[in-house]
Amino acid sequence: MPEHLLRFERPEALYLLLLIPLTVIFFIVADHMRKRSLQRYAVPQLLAVLMPLHSTGRIRIKFLLIQLALIFLIIAIANPQTGTKLDKVKREGIDIFIALDVSNSMLAEDILPNRLARAKQSISQLVDKLSGDRIGIIVFAGKAYVQLPLTTDYAAAKLFLSTINTNMVPAQGTAIGEAIQLATDAFDVPERNKAIIVISDGEDHEENAIVATRQASSQGIKVYTIGMGLADGAPIPIYNQYGKQTGFKKDRNNITVITKLNENLLKQISTEGKGVYVRAGVSRTGLNAIFEKIDKTSKAEIETKVFTDYESKFYYFVALAIFFLLAEEIISNRKKRWETQINLFDHKK
Repeated sequence: MPEHLLRFERPEALYLLLLIPLTVIFFIVADHMRKRSLQRYAVPQLLAVLMPLHSTGRIRIKFLLIQLALIFLIIAIANPQTGTKLDKVKREGIDIFIALDVSNSMLAEDILPNRLARAKQSISQLVDKLSGDRIGIIVFAGKAYVQLPLTTDYAAAKLFLSTINTNMVPAQGTAIGEAIQLATDAFDVPERNKAIIVISDGEDHEENAIVATRQASSQGIKVYTIGMGLADGAPIPIYNQYGKQTGFKKDRNNITVITKLNENLLKQISTEGKGVYVRAGVSRTGLNAIFEKIDKTSKAEIETKVFTDYESKFYYFVALAIFFLLAEEIISNRKKRWETQINLFDHKK
């Protein structure tokens, strides 16, 4: 027998239910003020003579019907749905952490529009190709931080990717070893195959990168590297707070700094990590080539239950809302004259 799941297509619409207690409070206050006004006008016995057709009970019933109609209308807007078909789906996938260098040297424009922008474009294109794989993002410069934990929410991955810039990590440097260690510790499903892809120019690196790679490799994690930059290197542009370039970074002797790709380090990391090294070119970064190699490895198979067919139920609640609105319209605010003649407890002829 299939399980059943209830969900709302637009759950945010349920916040409109907060209007119900507000309208109840408004009605109570208005009813109290109306009673006080009538009491100032005449005593209750005289009001019964002056307003024989008035009915407080009817007004309250009409208000209750309107409230019920409003509640069911809001539920209809949220569109409750039931899952009526349950499939067991076997999904294959691997876990991939992208460790992206965000140091200032990644702003060099030897790869257009610059090293970091080209890397982000390639990662975005890679995300579009994923299916069943989990992806996470780590950013690093002088320190490393998890920007996005492992997820299959590819829309969220692209959103987080779009926010990455060189101002995210104040400390400068290239803490590749810390990034690899952070990714190694963040993998949370032992039975899935894992890979770390380091995208960096390798410049100003710290010494523990090889040690961290060996530790990752000992846990069955493959480490791939992509070198961003060309052999001749390029100057590092400097921008003001408005995003306008004001010049290039200079050293203490006022000589323009040229940032060059450190291929030796990145090749050592990929060798120790049993992965491959790819050097980014003018037209491509090599990320797709690396993913194709990763994709050929055996993928862990996970069985998941998926509700594949949801049936909308909003029309039931629309019908109830219409019913209560029609009932409210039929009931009059005032008694009918013939109703005033009925007194079941009056035995006088």
